[in-house]
Amino acid sequence: MNAARIEGGFVEIDAGTWLTSRGQPAAFFGGVRRRRRMGWCLRDRSRLDLLETSGVAKCSDSSRPFLLHIPCAAPVFTVSGKVLIAPVSARKDARIVKLVPMSAKSAICVTEFVGDWVVMATASRVCRIQVAEGETLSVRPDAAVAWTGAMPTGFCPRLSVWDVFLPRQPRDLLLTFYGPSVVWIEGSRVPAMNLPGRRVYGV
Repeated sequence: MNAARIEGGFVEIDAGTWLTSRGQPAAFFGGVRRRRRMGWCLRDRSRLDLLETSGVAKCSDSSRPFLLHIPCAAPVFTVSGKVLIAPVSARKDARIVKLVPMSAKSAICVTEFVGDWVVMATASRVCRIQVAEGETLSVRPDAAVAWTGAMPTGFCPRLSVWDVFLPRQPRDLLLTFYGPSVVWIEGSRVPAMNLPGRRVYGV
């Protein structure tokens, strides 16, 4: 049975082969086996595992307790690091979205799903936003969860040469989405800051 049942913050799945985030499932009947994902240029290989279950399993991530079930009748692009579980057959491709020109810094790994469904796990509640034809929507990169339609582009009101080479994210970096599309976002995080004599970490 290729279905996910969400209850009490867990996704319950039946025996089968699944694409899951690292460390899943949290509990299971029977046994599980992880298999190597085969193929060239699997950009989301480090974020998603191939999992075989012989019985019912329950998936949940304590650091990302909010679950979002997205039907994938049309292509849905997801932030790979926020995927919790999906049928293997639903995955179509993966790619890297560069936010800073000529730099892989702050890039986002994106997994595309078509058919079936995908369950996303996020640190905060998710909002679904409809972007009409001709409209644009600006989103903080850490808030992006999933979207349909055209791929977004990176935008920074003021990008200096240091923003390309220094190991930090440029200030006011944004993702710009173009309509028509649907965009799912979660709450943004406070960026990490290093203060003199004191280290402060973002949430």
